[in-house]
Amino acid sequence: MSVTDGETVQKSGLGDGGKFRFYASMIVWPGLLVAALVATGWGMTTESPILVFNIVYLSFALTVGIIERLMPHERTWLKDDKQTFANLAHTLLNKGLVQILVVVTATVGIAGAVQPPAGSTEGLWPGNWPMFAQVILGLVVAEFGLYWAHRLAHEIPYIWRFHAVHHSVTRLWVINTGRFHFVDSFFSIILSQPLLFLMGAPIEIFLWVSAFTAFVGILTHCNIETRTGPLNYVLNTPGLHRWHHSLDLNEGNKNYGENLMLWDLIFGTYFDADRRPPNVIGIHGPMPASFPAQLIHPFRTPKD
Repeated sequence: MSVTDGETVQKSGLGDGGKFRFYASMIVWPGLLVAALVATGWGMTTESPILVFNIVYLSFALTVGIIERLMPHERTWLKDDKQTFANLAHTLLNKGLVQILVVVTATVGIAGAVQPPAGSTEGLWPGNWPMFAQVILGLVVAEFGLYWAHRLAHEIPYIWRFHAVHHSVTRLWVINTGRFHFVDSFFSIILSQPLLFLMGAPIEIFLWVSAFTAFVGILTHCNIETRTGPLNYVLNTPGLHRWHHSLDLNEGNKNYGENLMLWDLIFGTYFDADRRPPNVIGIHGPMPASFPAQLIHPFRTPKD
């Protein structure tokens, strides 16, 4: 049994509480994701899919936050790091604002106006496929851009300056899921969305890809004890993403997938190990503590 998802646990000899925690750690991650997607799917059938999604998303984040307290992966990550305000500010003003302006206003607006309707066989997009299959294809296509945006953010020093804001966290939990500099967020979006446009994906695919990415993003950063087993080869899981935040760049410059691990497996950047991921994470270099300073920091030259 890999310890990527938590410490190795022998089922024999566990008390009732230990057994419950062990089995709960195997179902909590897929259970939360499936529940959120089912609720989102129902929301898509209503007259206010965006409103329903926001309600589902906030409820989902609150649920994850509660479970983090009940069965944490790292108890040391429960301690206050004095970054909660900065994390929330990045989420609302950077990640959130970019998502609203680019994804909701621009992408969804343009898609609704120029993209073919669902079921259309125009262009490259297989509109006659079942919606489930179209969503999977949408994730694979968008993930190609997300993968390279993320990888380039690690490999190109200037872009890394902005991405380092996210990696400067010293603990992973639900609140720093959206801790991204607005330049970093914009870079990821402009590399992933155009591919769907070029293939003629309908607006429903843009909505589903955005929703799936939002839920997986919270789960990959959650401080919950999880055991995801073979799912690690398909989806980005908390265990895999903890390696990505390692200070050891042989581990940290791996697992670039946002949702799927397909492109990591193809391009040789998939990493998992039969040991526990490090609990000491962060970056090799300074990062200001305040939110305004974190916005300005990437624009400064090293001598500033």
